[in-house]
Amino acid sequence: MQGLFYYYKSMKRVSFLEYAPQSPGVYIMRNAGKVIYVGKAKNLFRRVSSYFSGSKDIKTTHLVSKIEDIEYIITKTEYEALVLENNLIKKYMPKYNINLKDGKTYPVIKITNEEFPAVFKTRYIYEDGASYFGPYPSVEVLEKYLELVKKKFPLRKCKGPLKPRKTPCLYYHIGSCLAPCCGKADKKEYASYVRKVKTLLAGNTKTFVAELKRQMKEYSQKMDYEKAAECRDFITAVTELVTEQKVQDFNQESRDYIASESDGVYTAFVVLQMRGGKLSGKSVFISEVASVDEAATQFFVQYYSAFKSVSMGLSALPGEIFTNVLPDTENLKQYFAEISFPDIPIAMPETPRDVAIIKMASENCRMELYKKNRALNLKEALEELKKILRLPEVPRRIEGFDISHTAGTNTVASMVSFFNGKPDKSQYRTFHIKTLENGEIDDYQSMREVIARRYARVQNDQLPEPDLILVDGGKGQLNVAVHILKALDMSHIPVAGLAEKNEEIYLPGEKDPIVLPRTSEALKILQNVRDESHRFANKFRTTLQTKDIREAAEAVPKYLEET
Repeated sequence: MQGLFYYYKSMKRVSFLEYAPQSPGVYIMRNAGKVIYVGKAKNLFRRVSSYFSGSKDIKTTHLVSKIEDIEYIITKTEYEALVLENNLIKKYMPKYNINLKDGKTYPVIKITNEEFPAVFKTRYIYEDGASYFGPYPSVEVLEKYLELVKKKFPLRKCKGPLKPRKTPCLYYHIGSCLAPCCGKADKKEYASYVRKVKTLLAGNTKTFVAELKRQMKEYSQKMDYEKAAECRDFITAVTELVTEQKVQDFNQESRDYIASESDGVYTAFVVLQMRGGKLSGKSVFISEVASVDEAATQFFVQYYSAFKSVSMGLSALPGEIFTNVLPDTENLKQYFAEISFPDIPIAMPETPRDVAIIKMASENCRMELYKKNRALNLKEALEELKKILRLPEVPRRIEGFDISHTAGTNTVASMVSFFNGKPDKSQYRTFHIKTLENGEIDDYQSMREVIARRYARVQNDQLPEPDLILVDGGKGQLNVAVHILKALDMSHIPVAGLAEKNEEIYLPGEKDPIVLPRTSEALKILQNVRDESHRFANKFRTTLQTKDIREAAEAVPKYLEET
């Protein structure tokens, strides 16, 4: 089989290299007509032939197996190939190239390109005609500024496309919106407010601050101290915003540390931003990159070109860039010069400080790759769980139940919720069992009560239903849950029981339990739900016990005084 693969690959090599020129240019790889990878080369023949010789990592091997056609575009220089490569990546968004839209970076303020624009925070920059301002390392200052815009300018607050309404929303009635959705806004008046916002975001704050100071003085004279304080807070927010931008001035003390790590399938880039002598932010990008060698240059081009799309973006650039993987610095320097970009030194770290920070960035890369693969493993485990339990849907939402008591006292129940294989603690619930007398032990009755109370509420309040209910126990607890759900006419919700002794999975109507290998990822998800429900129930019971002990201890002195 291996021999056939190499024969097939060699046939591909002959076919793809037949017309490959030995000159600079761009190569475009396609599968079923769709562009899956774009790369540049100083010598196209040598670069493309390298894909079909020697041992490759998993991702490159996978890419080669998908190639059905390679197109070549010849350029005069390698620099021209770099520019063309960047344009084609933006156009086609190939699967195996760097895709920065999968990551998060500094937030910016966006003013949409519409007849009645909206103003809001975003972390993503698109070539959509909108105006972008920033980026802002301090989200707190940005939020204060947006609050100022919201209170001082009656612009619409909804983010999406403007939708016509018959009646205006609350913002119109309190004077915070001109209600363009209802046709009440004057275009010229609205546009004047947008211009003022843009002027402020561009850093021209003197006029606005002077106006605020005048208003603050007037409110103080009228003894309207609440509004005067509001003006003071607005002045502070604007001053902080301007200061924040000045901190980002292009200087040698502003540094970016860029690390890249690959696990053979995914490549992660982490950018640590050092501003004003301290670490001020982290940006993370993960892509299915086929060629790690070319990824660095593609990343630098895409990441720093984005600053050109943002008003004041260049002021947020570093004075130096340190990296553990050097890009094509010669052509990168020429590219940045062509787009009027500052000449930023890019180098490998040498001083102990810079080496330590790059090491930290690399550790962050490995952590992000672990998180990415962990999420993928959970996804596959949930798919496996669907097959094993014969569920109609992938069990994205699992609700697990457990009972806890101390010799029949403080009997409680817990419900934990897992979403996509991970705890969703905001949905956890606890229950005091009310149908048992103090000292009475009946786990079946306790389970009966908690299932009835939980899903009666789900039904009455029209709450989202889980994809799977897991009870801690065997056939007895499972049958109780099934009986209650049937009585509530909710028997369509799948239920399973997990017995702790032998980790046996019980299903309704099945005589024999399912026993999975202890290494099964699907079993581990069920174990995690069961163990978490057990922990949460015990924690609640312990809290009640501690309260009882404390109250009893407090009652002793009073009793002694009375007697």
